[in-house]
Amino acid sequence: MTWWVILIEMVVFAAVFTAILFIYFRGERKYSPASIHNYPPDIQEEYFKTHERIDVSYRSKNVVLTKGFGILIFIGILFACAWIAGANTFLQGFLLSFGLMAWIGVYDTCFLDWVLFAHLKMFRLEGTEHMDRAYRQKWFHLKGMLFPGIVFALIPATVVGLLILWVR
Repeated sequence: MTWWVILIEMVVFAAVFTAILFIYFRGERKYSPASIHNYPPDIQEEYFKTHERIDVSYRSKNVVLTKGFGILIFIGILFACAWIAGANTFLQGFLLSFGLMAWIGVYDTCFLDWVLFAHLKMFRLEGTEHMDRAYRQKWFHLKGMLFPGIVFALIPATVVGLLILWVR
């Protein structure tokens, strides 16, 4: 596999991921259960004081559908990355995909969550605009990256490894 290709893929993957998030969080979509479940519990509680309470658990239909759709998108992106980088075996496809997922987890946590989410008003839920400290909870986002983030990364990485094995 070519390392410079992988580095370019990391940059492109981060740009695509960021674009998807900015497109998704426009308008009323940020108030959907699939979005609200990503917010820290104290922000959710404050939001639900003035809005209808909805199921934002990981078992809710909307969250499951959104996460499932996300896995499919990641599989497509990661398979293309593995193919372009020259992965030829299950292990190469798996490791490249898992590495890119780990990279996107770190990027999402350290830049998107800790910098953008914490400071851009477009991510604030109605009625929680005053909760600056709650939006800057680093530990909440770090825990989410470690678990279930790492487990979540295993799914597309395994599928991509199997696809590489099957296609090559």
